[in-house]
Order: sequence, then C-alpha cells, then structure tokens
Amino acid sequence: MKYRLLTKEQFESLHQEFASFLAVLEIDKAEWDMIKVHQVEKVDDLLAQFSDLVWEDVLNRARYLEHHSPDSINLFCCEKEFMDRLVVRLENPEIDLLTQAGFDWFINHSNDASIQYFKGKKSYQSHRNAEIFKLIEEGSILTDGQLYEAVSKIIN
Repeated sequence: MKYRLLTKEQFESLHQEFASFLAVLEIDKAEWDMIKVHQVEKVDDLLAQFSDLVWEDVLNRARYLEHHSPDSINLFCCEKEFMDRLVVRLENPEIDLLTQAGFDWFINHSNDASIQYFKGKKSYQSHRNAEIFKLIEEGSILTDGQLYEAVSKIIN
C-alpha cells in the first residue's frame, strides 16, 4: 500500500466510486458479497488498491495546504517540481490563531509588528505526492489557496 487505508467514513462517502471500481474489475454485488465472506485477504487487498487510487487522485489535484497552530500558520503551494511555503509567525502570546477571534485579529492586523512572515521554496526530496501526503498526515489540510494568495500579497 502506497498511502493508507481510507477511513470507514471515507469509504462510505465513496460508496458509488467503490462500486464503479469493482465493476471495472468485473466484480458484481453478488461476487463482492461472497468475497467479503470467504476471501478476507482479497477484501483487504481491494480496499487497499481503491484507497491508493483515491489518494493518488486527491494528491495529483492538490495545490494548496495549510497547517495552523496557536502561534503560526504554514501555507504551502505545491507545484509540479517544487513547493512554496509561506509562514506567518505571531509573537503575541495573547493571540491564539486557532480561535476565530485570533484569526480575525490576524486578518485585521496583518501589518502588526508582532507578526513575522517567512517565504521559502524547495524541490521535492522524494515524490511530490508522497511529500504532500506526509503533510496531510502531520495535520495539514487541503484548501482553495485564498489565504496563501492573500499572505503572498502581504509579503510581496
């Protein structure tokens, strides 16, 4: 398995896609029901294959990620050959960026002296999708890039 098994909730939300996956493999509902009872290892293998297909599709389309902590926001723009990273670091312990009030304060005071901005760029050390997946597993979330673009404008 290249990534990780989808969660039960993810499998449930992708029920139709999984049925299509099985149909491509020429496994109908009756055969799937029989496999679930008599071939547990095959079930595990098919679930792993499907999970990897889903992850690969998601990661291929991924462009922006965010990781928030009480005092910083890491913003990533994942291009084909490299990753840009913007970091917002807050040096005011009274503001918690994980709260709506703290985030709103940051948006309204983006030029405050207690905020530091950093910008970096790096080539992928391994495979692009593997690095994006690692960031997701470490708590980053996929986004539409609005915050990345807004912070990029502040920095530039």
